[in-house]
Amino acid sequence: MKTLLAIAAAALSAGSALAGGHSADDVHWHITMTVNAGQADAVKPLLDRMVAATMENEPGALVYDYMGDGDQVHISERYADNAAAMTHMGNFGANFAEEFIQTFSINSVAVYGPAGDDLKEVLAPFSPTYMQQISGFAR
Repeated sequence: MKTLLAIAAAALSAGSALAGGHSADDVHWHITMTVNAGQADAVKPLLDRMVAATMENEPGALVYDYMGDGDQVHISERYADNAAAMTHMGNFGANFAEEFIQTFSINSVAVYGPAGDDLKEVLAPFSPTYMQQISGFAR
């Protein structure tokens, strides 16, 4: 068992490269939300603007997806590292946060990967759950 733990520790500390262009430095999250009453028509235009701005201005944003069914919307976002996630949060706060909060109620936030203290501080109002990778791969 000690050998297995030593191998796992060595693999985790060996560096950030993983398959498929992902790295151990990736920070990503999954957010579940409900569309606020009377805001259904605002959802698609807001999200289209957010997606376009993120794609154009944030090269560290690797995945930026919104999925929905009725009044339920899920977000899946992946950033190259904590700095890229913080860049996104700065842009989001400056350009979209007020309209976003008018449009959605956040139900849950799960953050995966090595989120820094600065990102944790920004996300604290949403009471996120933080999870570190135990095992897996990306292609």
